[in-house]
Amino acid sequence: QVQLVESGGGLVQAGGSLRLSCAASGRTFSNFGMAWFRQAPGKERDFVSFISWSGGFTFYADSVKGRFTISRDNAKNTVYLQMNSLKPEDTAVYYCAAISTRSGVRTRIGDYDYWGQGTQVTVSS
Repeated sequence: QVQLVESGGGLVQAGGSLRLSCAASGRTFSNFGMAWFRQAPGKERDFVSFISWSGGFTFYADSVKGRFTISRDNAKNTVYLQMNSLKPEDTAVYYCAAISTRSGVRTRIGDYDYWGQGTQVTVSS
């Protein structure tokens, strides 16, 4: 089992920045690919970003490319999402997820084995 706990959400004005963290425990963190998803009110949960087990490969949804940066610190069992130039449409609950594979990028919800409880991000206009 892997436990994931997100933090860092909050209320920010458009154009501002937030940094989300996801702390993992329970199994060897470096064996997992990690991702961030988000779910806005009344909408489906969408893929945001993926990072490979080593951190050497990252992938982003077009909607956040150039504004968000995913990273990880395997020594701290933590993955981060730096969000810059935030827009009101970025408002959502953000979830981190773990997949127990060292293979390539995964963007589908069903691919992931473990999920955090989510953290709310609200961007005001």
